[in-house]
Amino acid sequence: MVKHLVTIMLLSLCCTTALLAQSPPASSPTSAPPATQQSQAVSSPAQSIGMFAYPKKQQTADQQLKDENECFASAKQQSGIDPQAPPPATKTEEQKKAEQQAAADNAKQAKGGRVRGAARGAAGGAAIGAIADDEAGKGAGAGAAAGTMVGGAKQRQANKAAKQQAAQATAQQQQQQEAQAKAAHQQGIDAFKRAFSACLDARGYSIK
Repeated sequence: MVKHLVTIMLLSLCCTTALLAQSPPASSPTSAPPATQQSQAVSSPAQSIGMFAYPKKQQTADQQLKDENECFASAKQQSGIDPQAPPPATKTEEQKKAEQQAAADNAKQAKGGRVRGAARGAAGGAAIGAIADDEAGKGAGAGAAAGTMVGGAKQRQANKAAKQQAAQATAQQQQQQEAQAKAAHQQGIDAFKRAFSACLDARGYSIK
């Protein structure tokens, strides 16, 4: 009786082992896309520049990838543009501020304001002194001192305004340069896309 039970247990163990060996592992992927399809989607030249090509003559995926690569190279040669190259670099804020400060420092500065103010003040002071029956010299001296202060203040204001204008003009020039660089870059990308689209259209693709 004991031998009979041992025999039954051994047979059951063998069957269980055989079933486990035949069943697929739980961790094996069942719905992952083929590696070739993934590589094609990633390496599509059209999609790399934000465009999509659809075959109109039932071309295979391999044929489409071949046509896209050849048209990409042709468009690059004809337009002289590499759409995958980085856009033109722009100046940093620190560089812009440094250029604006340099322009302000080099702005033309007015000179002689204090001397001219003193002369005008002296003349006016002498006339007032004479009218007031005072010594003309004293009136001229007082007028010169006042004129010097007024002339100096006006000169400082003019110089400050000149520096501000120079800095503002430099900032506007910087903005224009950046806008022109961006526009030129975009025009190059558009020219490349037109050449690329024309090539794929001639090979039987709808490209958008």
